Amino acid sequence: MLSGTDKWKGLVDFQLEPLNPGSDILCYTSLPTTLYDALCKTAQSFPDKTAIVDNYDRSCTYTDLLAKTDAFASYLYQKQNIHRNSHVALMMYNCLEFCVSFLALLKLGAVTIPLPSKYKKQEVSSLVEKADVSCIICDQDFYKWFEDFETQGIRRIACSDIEKGYGLATYHSPETESPVCHDSFDDAIIMFTSGTTSQSKGVVIKNYNIMNAVATYQKILNITADDISVIPIPIYHVTGMVALLGLFIHCGGTLYLHKIFNARRVLQCVKEHNITFLHASPTVFSMLLEEKDLFPSLPTLKQFACGSSNMPKEKLTAIHNWLPHSVFHTVYGLTETTSPATIFPGDASTSPYIGSSGFPVPGTVFEIRDDNGTPLKDGQIGEIWIHGNVVLTSYYKTDTPSLKDGWLGTGDLGYFNEKGYLFVVDRKKDMINRGGEKICSFDVENEIYKLKGVNEAAVVGIPDDVYGEVAAALVKLGPGSDLDEPKIQALLHKKIAKYKIPKRILITDEIPLTPNGKIDKRAIRKMF
Repeated sequence: MLSGTDKWKGLVDFQLEPLNPGSDILCYTSLPTTLYDALCKTAQSFPDKTAIVDNYDRSCTYTDLLAKTDAFASYLYQKQNIHRNSHVALMMYNCLEFCVSFLALLKLGAVTIPLPSKYKKQEVSSLVEKADVSCIICDQDFYKWFEDFETQGIRRIACSDIEKGYGLATYHSPETESPVCHDSFDDAIIMFTSGTTSQSKGVVIKNYNIMNAVATYQKILNITADDISVIPIPIYHVTGMVALLGLFIHCGGTLYLHKIFNARRVLQCVKEHNITFLHASPTVFSMLLEEKDLFPSLPTLKQFACGSSNMPKEKLTAIHNWLPHSVFHTVYGLTETTSPATIFPGDASTSPYIGSSGFPVPGTVFEIRDDNGTPLKDGQIGEIWIHGNVVLTSYYKTDTPSLKDGWLGTGDLGYFNEKGYLFVVDRKKDMINRGGEKICSFDVENEIYKLKGVNEAAVVGIPDDVYGEVAAALVKLGPGSDLDEPKIQALLHKKIAKYKIPKRILITDEIPLTPNGKIDKRAIRKMF
């Protein structure tokens, strides 16, 4: 067992105390109860500070953000009967209205169910039913999607004319102010995992999970009111709602919201608005690298955080060579850990432990277990299990053996080295079994990444008549590359064991992604 609290002592100034008397969950002291409470505190400290600038160039100070939040909360409470424990879905693009709605629901103690704007109507409808939603707040583009739900008593609230003004301006109540009604233990978010509609699980995130995740990022990354960031990925991800929006509300920094991701636009935003911090996935960083020649210098960008999946060493080195003054923190986390579970101390790109995801964060403990649940020693690969202040306590109306006695079985395979650095080697389900010989997809992906002319790669297992399963790869090439299947296989033959070389390689213009921005290996398998 490895304690994150012990690993960060002497590196970061923090104090932890039991969540409640007798609890083995340790939380940061003196935290606001919810992000709404954090907003109140920040608005008092930085009333005229710009909080949010969205895709439509609408700017909002912290005073304005609090006023809009209070007004909409009053409307929801007085006119829509939204109260503590009400389940309310949000389906909007990255915009001011999403932020206001989320914060208003937190004030009322209601539960936010973020619906992916990339989903199809059928997928979204299934999630609405699974989450027992009583009200849906949505962009005008999606309003008609939920028309049939009104016969079931599910109300709709549309954000209209966002491009012309504030989309929630007409929703107000002349009556008394809404009550502040919430608790640290209240459910704050039910966020569905990125499985298929039938397989996705509702991750129940509580207020104390959010605030401890926010405090972790703030303390380890030293984010302050002077920091500026951008959310170029969908805000409805845990990274968007907690690791960026939540973090910056807590610290008093400024956030830019982009409706649709465009690598060049992100870097232009960094340059024009003096962005200091970027948090994104490996896929996003790969796309940013493709535009680096147009932005050879970005002096204000002081640090990165990168999580959600494997970040090849070659990509880390390439980013460091591009922006050597920026500190790159690899992060390991899941929706189930409210974003951060480990964070790399210092610059991962120049460390002798490059390739690691860092130390467990304070308030968490980790175990590496074999298939029988037996804890393993340093250096031994097994499933990663986590317990602590950022870990969910339940899935919504779903029991699973991966959640037991407060411990989460992540489904990821990894090991700790003798220094306490976590190395994630693969998803358990993505480990390829070729006739009894195990192939880590991450290892093969990393070798493909090393080949000159490769921008991205994803390796999956596909059925085989002889071996049961063999490796296959989907590869995205850079401009001017002449690589093809035989050439890549020949180059890999010099690098890795023959049985690990993908039997089939497809060249593609784009790597499929899930709505959560991760490489969609389920979709890739269907391509072979």
